[in-house]
Amino acid sequence: MMQARRPLSYADAGVSIAAGNQAVALMKTWVEHARRPEVVGGVGGFVGLFDATALTRYRRPLLATSADGVGSKVAIAQVMDVHTTIGFDLVGMLVDDLVVCGAEPLFLTDYIACGRVVPERIAGIVEGIARACVAAGCALIGGETAEHPGLLEPDEYDLAGATTGVVEASELLGPQQVRAGDVVIAMASSGLHSNGFSLVRRVIRDVGWSVERTVPELGRTLGEELLEPTRIYARPCLALARSGAASAMAHVTGGGFAANLARVVPSSVSVRVDRATWRPPPIFHLVGELGQLEGDELEATLNMGVGMAALVRPDQVETALHLLRTEGLSVWVCGEVSADPGGSVRLHGRYA
Repeated sequence: MMQARRPLSYADAGVSIAAGNQAVALMKTWVEHARRPEVVGGVGGFVGLFDATALTRYRRPLLATSADGVGSKVAIAQVMDVHTTIGFDLVGMLVDDLVVCGAEPLFLTDYIACGRVVPERIAGIVEGIARACVAAGCALIGGETAEHPGLLEPDEYDLAGATTGVVEASELLGPQQVRAGDVVIAMASSGLHSNGFSLVRRVIRDVGWSVERTVPELGRTLGEELLEPTRIYARPCLALARSGAASAMAHVTGGGFAANLARVVPSSVSVRVDRATWRPPPIFHLVGELGQLEGDELEATLNMGVGMAALVRPDQVETALHLLRTEGLSVWVCGEVSADPGGSVRLHGRYA
């Protein structure tokens, strides 16, 4: 005969409904900060609502969408127990993919999977997402926090999201706009951003460095450098797109500068980029030196100090540089589009 047992609860399986409710209560204030006038309703519904009559001012509105995650950079946040910045990495990966075609980011939803809901931790993550949405000018209109005990360790989590934007069809940026003579403007990254961390973490593990290690050439601890939030380019790049100066833009993420720029270069032309026009921040040299990595491997994995690039009409270069600098970005001319066919992007010379 089976021994009588007390009834199981969801909490016994590792899922706390009460903790989830507390997390929602804590994050509400931050979500409210990331509103736009078009948002309908508040936090807690089954869906996020956005008033689409805002699109009636467009003649032919094209909706743009992007989905992405943060990758293994979350492991650094977990080790350091700092969770209020990783949201910038998520939002940056999403909205800056949208803006390359000239689309205005409208709204974003997030998904956080964790081994155990710690309300303050979840609220910290959402705080970062909301603050980044404010920086990008988009609304955080919904999301989901899922507790997965047994699949993730209690202090592990991962996050992903999706965003939607809109662009006038006649103002769509991309390869179809690029011409020989266009000039390449580079926009400085804030560091590693959110790509290549599997390689970076392997390098650090192999040399036995900890995130608490103070690194003189970085001017701070290794962990602080690795956790530096992704720079969000949405507002300045949207201003550049609306100025009419740009023909295309490229968000430098996985694959590096050349590979991402090549995605917006038509086969009728090619691009030459001069490495001597900038000096990559120390973290890139440090990773290469510690890991004994070849230059090609670094450039194919990390952004090397360039987070976004714009192809600009030659007669609009000074206007574009002034606009982007006014928006607070460090920018410089780094290359040019040639009439050579092939669609290639070649980096020449040595870094400054």
